[in-house]
Amino acid sequence: MNAVSCNGEPVDAGLLDAALVNYGHFTSLQVRAGAVQGWALHLRRLQQGTRELFDAELDEARLLDWLRQALVARGMQDASLRITVFSRAFDFRQPLRAVPVDVLVSVAAPATVPGQARAVLPVCYQRELPQLKHAGTLPLFQQRRLAMRRGFDDALFVDAAGRISEGSTWNIALLAGTEVIWPRAEALRGTAEQLLIAGLERLGQAQAWREVPLDALGGFRAAVACNATGMWPLARIGDCRFADSEALLGQLRHALAQTPWQPL
Repeated sequence: MNAVSCNGEPVDAGLLDAALVNYGHFTSLQVRAGAVQGWALHLRRLQQGTRELFDAELDEARLLDWLRQALVARGMQDASLRITVFSRAFDFRQPLRAVPVDVLVSVAAPATVPGQARAVLPVCYQRELPQLKHAGTLPLFQQRRLAMRRGFDDALFVDAAGRISEGSTWNIALLAGTEVIWPRAEALRGTAEQLLIAGLERLGQAQAWREVPLDALGGFRAAVACNATGMWPLARIGDCRFADSEALLGQLRHALAQTPWQPL
């Protein structure tokens, strides 16, 4: 069972009702030995969403206190955290009215990703407000569900122009020759993707941002999916297979290791 707290207090049914109105945003992160990677990126995401949805600011010190408190209450130093920002006072009839924001913290077991390579189905879909990690996740999970019905492990989104953008809950890195390619299209730019870009830069690894049409996938050697839970190789996108995804995964793991874990 997940342990959930809001503003440092146990959650009651009334709070859950407000949190499920579907107006809010969140970030998810992994904690190991009480430390995280890329906290500044998660905080930037939370601040951006709070400004855009509520015209408000988060107090970083209070937020960190609530995260530490939630971990202590659960007696966990290794965990998955989800931080959701919403407002019990938000009224969709008066969405411009200034309201205080609330912070929901969920603590669960540390996440792991399966080691085997996955096959994903390209589907024509564009995430709503892709710059925000908002609470409107139903279409993402439905696209994954439909892909699994067809024998795939997940869905990869392709925009109306035929360009690859992102997976259902992950970003994608491709390998062309010796260069890591990040598809350029409207997508949620994940914290893991940003850490990998920084790590590759520190290692002097060639990388580039390009528009990647779906029909150009045959020109790539490898594909890897990444999000805050981890990374996994992609063996196939539709009918296009990749021979070197495991090698790219090792390269990206090395890049991610360039970012130290920081105590909360």
